[in-house]
Amino acid sequence: MTGRERVLTAIKHKEPDKIPVDCGSMRSTGIHGVAYNTLKKYLGIQGGETKMYDVPQQLCIPEQWYLDKFQVDSIDFARGFADNPDDWKDWSLPDGTPAKLPAWLNIQKQGDSWVCINNEGEVCGEMPPSSYYFDSKLWPLLGVEPRNFDDLGFQLSRSMWSYLSDPLWKNAGKPDFYSLLREKAEEMHESSDYAMMIGFGGNLFEGGQFLYRTDEFLLNLMAYPGEMEILIDRLTEVHMQNLEPLLEAVSPYVHIIQFGDDLGTQSAPMLSPELYRKLFIPRVKKLFQKVKEKTDMAVFMHNCGSISEFLPDLIDAGLDIINPVQIGAVGMEPEKLKKEFGRDLVFWGGGIDTQHTLPLATPEKVREEVKRNTEIFMKDGGFIFNQVHNIQAGIPPENIVAMYEEVNKIYY
Repeated sequence: MTGRERVLTAIKHKEPDKIPVDCGSMRSTGIHGVAYNTLKKYLGIQGGETKMYDVPQQLCIPEQWYLDKFQVDSIDFARGFADNPDDWKDWSLPDGTPAKLPAWLNIQKQGDSWVCINNEGEVCGEMPPSSYYFDSKLWPLLGVEPRNFDDLGFQLSRSMWSYLSDPLWKNAGKPDFYSLLREKAEEMHESSDYAMMIGFGGNLFEGGQFLYRTDEFLLNLMAYPGEMEILIDRLTEVHMQNLEPLLEAVSPYVHIIQFGDDLGTQSAPMLSPELYRKLFIPRVKKLFQKVKEKTDMAVFMHNCGSISEFLPDLIDAGLDIINPVQIGAVGMEPEKLKKEFGRDLVFWGGGIDTQHTLPLATPEKVREEVKRNTEIFMKDGGFIFNQVHNIQAGIPPENIVAMYEEVNKIYY
């Protein structure tokens, strides 16, 4: 089977020839630039470029050697827009190793910190000297009393997560944006045999967090439910306006569309399932069903933490794939998830814990956990292997190699 066939077979809840593998198909299944450079040194890989396509999380684009060596089956459509040398400038990662930074972003050194400055000249994100990541520094509606949200698109553009665009979305707003997507999608589909995912986002719960900051948005949901419902409706309208032409542009060449909304903490949901069901699910369903009406693309949702209580409603809304499958969170045990939701959901992740096992265990323990989790999730298809969230800086390269070697030995 090709990588594309392998992934699409698993999504249909059928068993492919071997376990499909992902690294970097979206911005929570990848590898930190520091970990990537450390791995290259460990393996003796010479040359190439470490392009930081996700600046907040400091993720790089896995090069072709990585895809080949570790038998990766799926890629991010955005990598097709990262090949212009003029779009990249030299930079140094926190450990001093070389990388390339997006030239389309305004990132400067201020004092000992790196900051990103949005189109309004505001500092919207910062990476302090002791950090390996950029943190949000601007919440456009923080402290602002709820209102009609007529300028919501502008306010969203001021936030760090909106401003720090990837190689694909840097083109948004160009007159030929959708025709550019169409041409590139067809080209990449015909020239490779990977499954392809496009990052869309469509964040509703997180959209409120980006605007108000998490603490204030959660308070507003309780104190001003009517106004927050107006906000969620407006967010849905903004996403629908972007979604429809996007679907027309990339279908049928892109196979998976990624949404996101982290709803869980390590130990519990961030809000009650009842409140989510009332305020969010009808709007989430509207977005998911638009994909179903217009395309054959699978609906993928990145959703961290303890979220098993939300899964029945998300399945009813049209969700096909859940990620990162945070198996160390409460209620997210592999056996439980596969038993309760395996008929309806594809698990894209959950292959190995990245909080404890991958960074701290021996390669032998890494292999044991990969084998155990994979054998649970793989039955009857419905599983694409990925670690729980990104491979972080400091993870031993020998553990990364052990992880891939073990999963690539597992055939049906």
